[in-house]
Amino acid sequence: MTDGLSLAAALVVLAATLAVAVTRPPYVSDAVAAVGGAVLLVAVGAIGLSGAGDALRALGPTVGFLAAMLLIADGCRREGLFDAMGAVMAGGSQGSPQRLLAFVFLIAAGITAALSLDATIVLLTPVVFATAARIRTSAKPQVYACAHLANSASLLLPVSNLTNLLAFHASHLSFPRFAALMVLPTIAAVAVEWVVFKRFFAADLTRPRHAAAQPARPELPRFAVSVLVFTLAGFALSSLVGIQPVWFAAAGAAAITVPALARRTATPVALARAAEPGFLIFVLGLGVIVQAASASGLDTAVHAVLPTGDSLPDLLAIAAISAVFANLVNNLPATLMLIPVAAAAGGAGPVLAVLIGVNIGPNLTYVGSLATLLWRRVLRAEDTDVELGEFLRLGALTVPASLVAATVLLWLALKV
Repeated sequence: MTDGLSLAAALVVLAATLAVAVTRPPYVSDAVAAVGGAVLLVAVGAIGLSGAGDALRALGPTVGFLAAMLLIADGCRREGLFDAMGAVMAGGSQGSPQRLLAFVFLIAAGITAALSLDATIVLLTPVVFATAARIRTSAKPQVYACAHLANSASLLLPVSNLTNLLAFHASHLSFPRFAALMVLPTIAAVAVEWVVFKRFFAADLTRPRHAAAQPARPELPRFAVSVLVFTLAGFALSSLVGIQPVWFAAAGAAAITVPALARRTATPVALARAAEPGFLIFVLGLGVIVQAASASGLDTAVHAVLPTGDSLPDLLAIAAISAVFANLVNNLPATLMLIPVAAAAGGAGPVLAVLIGVNIGPNLTYVGSLATLLWRRVLRAEDTDVELGEFLRLGALTVPASLVAATVLLWLALKV
């Protein structure tokens, strides 16, 4: 098969796979679509077995890391960490919608950074709904904050997002250096969100307070917090001791799941579900599909449009282009396409600029990230949804300003 036909076949399969991920029809799952598409591309010769194997081996450690972090997040839920966070928000807000939003911002940003954006979407969002109901206020600003911060606050650590893990490996940075470069961009993105949210949701946030029963003083689950702290400390020390971060993630997952199995508060089946095997398989299949497209000429097209320098104009252009890609094809395929090109061309600066684009950019549309799609499913489970026009207006106010602020501060951090 010629490169032109291979590229066309890979792009058609990619579009079909993403369509399944977005619409989630009852007759086929994300994983089946991705694996079926990958097998089809191998069968027609769009990618060889060796190329597919290379793509799987390259993604293997990242997927293993993600599975371990999902188990840690589930263990924190089981130990009561998220219920404790709900009590903190309810008690700290004192019935004030604006104070509640401030607590949601702080907690959602922290959960996203330490446990990944999936934990914020799946585990924290239902708690936010319950907390808003407890103090009898509108949940809309706080629930929107969960979605936006799951994306924009996920810049901080390599463990905060699957896209970060891919960028982390390509950047060849140590864990502490990655965090040091991204701390100011993260603060900038969250600050922009806060300023916009206070104005955009002014009507919801200025409603009269209602008296609410004071919740019991929350007690943080010490065991879960200890596991999380020691795991993050292990990540920070990984480059110094010469041990890959994935092994610290595995140790943390074992520490929080083995006791649960021994106490029979968790079952092997429940733990397997918590690791989201379907999503992990989807990521692997998607990696093969994107590799087929890249090897057939897509990487050349990306090279043609993506700047290769690390000047401020170059980094701003890279972040903007990456944001556009994320909203066109979803942020995970965009990352798989753009990161190798950025790493080969310019090193850590362009790689991190891509990350800013693919993490902040998805707040512009529903389809920008898998997390946002998952967030909408959580909302439907709570018998609610959001208006498309409102979502787009909020994204238009936050995304461009956040992209510029975060990229400028990344550029400054790279100069230090």
